Amino acid sequence: MTKCAQTVMEELEDIVIAYGQSDEYSFVFKRKTNWFKRRASKFMTHVASQFASSYVFYWRDYFEDQPLLYPPGFDGRVVVYPSNQTLKDYLSWRQADCHINNLYNTVFWALIQQSGLTPVQAQGRLQGTLAADKNEILFSEFNINYNNEPLMYRKGTVLIWQKVNEVMTKEIKLPTEMEGRKMAVTRTRTKPVPLHCDIIGDAFWKEHPDILDEDS
Repeated sequence: MTKCAQTVMEELEDIVIAYGQSDEYSFVFKRKTNWFKRRASKFMTHVASQFASSYVFYWRDYFEDQPLLYPPGFDGRVVVYPSNQTLKDYLSWRQADCHINNLYNTVFWALIQQSGLTPVQAQGRLQGTLAADKNEILFSEFNINYNNEPLMYRKGTVLIWQKVNEVMTKEIKLPTEMEGRKMAVTRTRTKPVPLHCDIIGDAFWKEHPDILDEDS
């Protein structure tokens, strides 16, 4: 999913940040983007089709000999938010939703796989429980500290543009006695980089003020 989102961002460079969890990704375009003259239908169809085709294209890189069982499809919608604060509230809501869903699923599957409950029984056990109750079940019954679970699952994935150094091997012109030699060359380029961090608080936005720059 993250590879697909990176591909979308590299294709549509006006995307300044993306957030993903479970089976969905949200893409934020520059406030002043004039991509396809700001036609919502073009935004939606191009992002969804690029994402779906990338999913098929890169599938074997991650699942090797496991075949796709059916053609994947992704829907999409375009929303215009009136302010940066509203946008940040939306992304915060998506991350909060990630935490709620992952905590529930972590306990749900522990009850099924380790305690032998049926899905209906596990659902009944968790009905009406709060986050503290779920954490207590994980710790007291399965010795799992939820705070030690991988950040990718607890926080989701944030994609932002960052400069990275890449080492590549290429032939370069050298003196005759060294002709034909290849050398490792380091180059710097900007690419979408995945982060697993908190975006609900102010720290992330203070560290990356350019993302929601009014002039972008």
